[in-house]
Amino acid sequence: MLVCMRTTINLPDALAEAAKERARAEGRTFTSLVEEGLRSVLARGEQPVHVDPLPAYGDPQGRFLVDVTDRGALWAALDADGRR
Repeated sequence: MLVCMRTTINLPDALAEAAKERARAEGRTFTSLVEEGLRSVLARGEQPVHVDPLPAYGDPQGRFLVDVTDRGALWAALDADGRR
């Protein structure tokens, strides 16, 4: 039995549009194109490059002011001084 997980991903608008256009041109679904891309990347078996953590500013103890993995907290911090 095939089980699929439904999920949401955030992509830059231009990337999503380019992928949708490619899928249309190839007569396939956006999902199948994304699936093929993920399978291709995972099949390479390369290990991700180590990236140093982002620096924290403004706190003398060096604690992070916003946990960037917490989307709600991140958006709240970005919108703290109102929309631009």
